[in-house]
Amino acid sequence: MKFGVGQPFRRVEDQRFITGTGRYTDDIHYDGEAYGFVVRSPVAHGLLNGVDAEAAREMPGVLAIYTGDDLATDGIGTLPAVIVLDHVEGGRMPTPPYHPLAQGKVTYLGQPVAFVVAESALQALEAAEAVMLNIEDLPAVVDPVAAFADDAPQLHPEAPGNLALHWAHGDVATTEAALKASHRVVELEVVNNRIVVASMEPRNAIGLYDGETGDFTLVTGSQGSHMIRAWLFEALFGLPAEKLRVITPDVGGGFGMKAIPYPEQGLVLYAARKLGRPVRWQSTRAEAFLSDTQGRDNLSRARLGLDADNRFTALMVETMAPCGGALSAFGVYCPTLSGPPMAPGVYRIPIVATDVRIAYTNNAPMDAYRGAGRPEAAYLIERIVDKAARQLGLAPEALRALNMIAPEEMPHTTGAGVTYDSGDFAAVMRTAMQAADWAGFPARRAQADGLMRGIGLGYYIERTGVPGKEGAVVEIAADGAVTVHVGTQSTGQGHETTYVQMTAETLGIPPERITVKTGDTDQPLPSAGGTVASRSMVHGGGALRLATGDVLGKAHAEAAKLLDSDPREVEFEDGAFHVPGTNRHVGLLEVAAKAGGLTGIGDFEQLIGTFPNGAHICEVAVDPDTGSITVERYTVVDDFGRVLNPLVLSGQVHGGIAQGIGQAMLERVVYDADSGQLLSGSFMDYGIPRAEDLPFFEVATQNVPCTTNPLGIKGAGEAGAIGAPPAFVNAVIDALSSLGITELDMPLTPFRVWEAIEAAKTGANAAA
Repeated sequence: MKFGVGQPFRRVEDQRFITGTGRYTDDIHYDGEAYGFVVRSPVAHGLLNGVDAEAAREMPGVLAIYTGDDLATDGIGTLPAVIVLDHVEGGRMPTPPYHPLAQGKVTYLGQPVAFVVAESALQALEAAEAVMLNIEDLPAVVDPVAAFADDAPQLHPEAPGNLALHWAHGDVATTEAALKASHRVVELEVVNNRIVVASMEPRNAIGLYDGETGDFTLVTGSQGSHMIRAWLFEALFGLPAEKLRVITPDVGGGFGMKAIPYPEQGLVLYAARKLGRPVRWQSTRAEAFLSDTQGRDNLSRARLGLDADNRFTALMVETMAPCGGALSAFGVYCPTLSGPPMAPGVYRIPIVATDVRIAYTNNAPMDAYRGAGRPEAAYLIERIVDKAARQLGLAPEALRALNMIAPEEMPHTTGAGVTYDSGDFAAVMRTAMQAADWAGFPARRAQADGLMRGIGLGYYIERTGVPGKEGAVVEIAADGAVTVHVGTQSTGQGHETTYVQMTAETLGIPPERITVKTGDTDQPLPSAGGTVASRSMVHGGGALRLATGDVLGKAHAEAAKLLDSDPREVEFEDGAFHVPGTNRHVGLLEVAAKAGGLTGIGDFEQLIGTFPNGAHICEVAVDPDTGSITVERYTVVDDFGRVLNPLVLSGQVHGGIAQGIGQAMLERVVYDADSGQLLSGSFMDYGIPRAEDLPFFEVATQNVPCTTNPLGIKGAGEAGAIGAPPAFVNAVIDALSSLGITELDMPLTPFRVWEAIEAAKTGANAAA
């Protein structure tokens, strides 16, 4: 089937996107709508002694100005911490209140302090500039090391010493003993730099309120309307979730950042109820730098033990991470439940432990960003394995192959307690090396052009399909139109195309008859979550499989009646039911028409993770005079279990590589250490990769079917961003290794690389 599963079927949604007919939140308007603007804290830490909005309230067009006191008077609650864990010493971690508008204190730059609503966006902006804030400055701290110092300023009384959470995974004492008994221990300290999400479409929200029914509606760009309703509404308004309808239209990028609730979504609902009219808010890019959750930002020290035969014996990781000035929904998830279980990567490391300390700091709240903890884990293990190979004088691929979990060991439970169901890691690595012409690299390195060349390998594995349920409903109308309802949300990944393909293949009907609907909590779904950690295909695909099976089962019974046959004698093929050995047949759409329409329901639960993995190989050239880096070749071979659409898949991988190289080469959020002011608050100061920074990627798959998912799918959405940083950094260090440079922290900007080269030259000259 030319449009069936596994075929490079072109994306059905692209026509409206490339012709400008997509429908995003900013394209949706309502009669009588008003415009909101958020007044944000201009300081990172301070006592909020008052908000003077009297003059602003008298300005033209101003309808209302709300403060934290107003919300408190009306009983508005706090944004929830969805993930709350226990300290390793015992006792629950503190959860300081996260009010939509600050009350009594501000703890990060850009924290919402007041909400101005006016007849126009310009009037709201002008009034916001007239709001006077009485904030008494307090000392700020912006990194966890400083936050844990004895003399550090304290952010929240609920969290003495700024400790948000002390958490451990694995047996630390046993791991320490294994390291002590090891023949060799390799140590490495790395910084996984803080980055902004920079989604193409900034955040937004429109709030509506029906005074007669008391029902609310929220239109907002998100990664799942059901998730936003569940986590936002009851926590803030104390009302049943059913009183809120959440609608998410087209979304221009999410990457984890749009999976969680934000203050502004609650503010537009609050203002709509107070004013009795729709209220809209649209973030600017400058606001996004201040107020979107940010990602990564780990300082980790790892120790890897090896025996006399160069086999890994133990791994100990100690990590410090910030959660920002307020605790976001998944603020402690990435460095705890997500990253540490994947610490051993694809290697046979029998004993593994991680100790994590998370600090409150005076900068933007932290949360999930593409990969959400798994990129940090993969970066650390791949960097330290490369360092171990150099210390041993071994080829990096040889040490990896020696210690990789073999396919005959599957299923394999790692030293971190995670069970991998399938994979042939060494074979995938070999295929990638061949595709990248690894053997021919020494000749390329020898080119006499004054550039320093290096090649780097990064092997990743991640756990996707986090436990949960997804529902799907397939409706075949009497007129032959097919509607697929799903609860996951595309933010650009091509979900519509893949769901159409799956439905068309199973039902044997043309894809142009199929419409995919998502993003509305009023949809008739048995359950719904959203799009995180490749749940769309792992969970949503499973639900759609059940729903199409259900509708075919019902159609089968109806077809048997129409064919006057025993249902056991009726078969289905290519969109029609027939009785073998006869000329009796009836099409599926005809059956639906005769039945007055058919509906199939699927409710799928995935409790066990899936484990996509793959090898990234990066080849770079470094100009020693400027420190600039050119990525000359980039090769990836992935194991995704089963590929639904190779065209959509390649786009996913390409985008992930760009984000991963962006972090490794250019991106870094910088706050002033003393004041907490943001020094990288625009694209003038914050680098993201452009087309000229990236080569054409060579992407291929070598799949081993997944045994824990009925479709054999492992997930692919985050893979590129996980494998790219270690491959890139390992390549640059390989290029500079002749100068004795063995460690560099991301991002490897030209200045940072040039500094390292000059320092190495100075050291060599001094030694001479």
